[in-house]
Amino acid sequence: MSRVAKKPIVLPPGVSVDISAERVSVKGPLGALVFPAHPAVSVDQEGDSLLCKPVAGIANADAMSGTFRAVVANMVTGVSTGFERRLSLVGVGYRAQAQGDTLNLTLGFSHPVAYKLPSGITATTPTQTEIVIKGVDRQLVGQVAAEVRSYRKPEPYKGKGVRYVDEVVVIKETKKKK
Repeated sequence: MSRVAKKPIVLPPGVSVDISAERVSVKGPLGALVFPAHPAVSVDQEGDSLLCKPVAGIANADAMSGTFRAVVANMVTGVSTGFERRLSLVGVGYRAQAQGDTLNLTLGFSHPVAYKLPSGITATTPTQTEIVIKGVDRQLVGQVAAEVRSYRKPEPYKGKGVRYVDEVVVIKETKKKK
């Protein structure tokens, strides 16, 4: 059995879980998330904790139980505390501005870039060169951050572009003339 699946998921106060044969839904103070159930994994609620156990006789049940446990744990964390990704803009004239559900970016192109945020995701810009993306769904927060970063990835010679705050960009040495 997966070692990840053996660890119980502790439910914080204010979080409720509804388990059915088709789906697992988690509700908390920040919102609600639903994930389809997998036939190879059984989810049991014991008091204020959840246990994900593999169903005997199904191939890959051990691996799926660990994966399913990680997804449900991320759902519980999302509806209780939420997730955030921070992006930094590096480059002369690179700016970001959040207006409602649109993120306006100036990234050195001949035109401004307007990124429409999906529902459930909020973006704030504490400074013109910093973007904070928040939401309850970990996968969606990461996907939005990756899409914003893909407009202008950090280039290896000057390091200009959109990067994650904790990302390290290795700068290449330019070609030398002999």
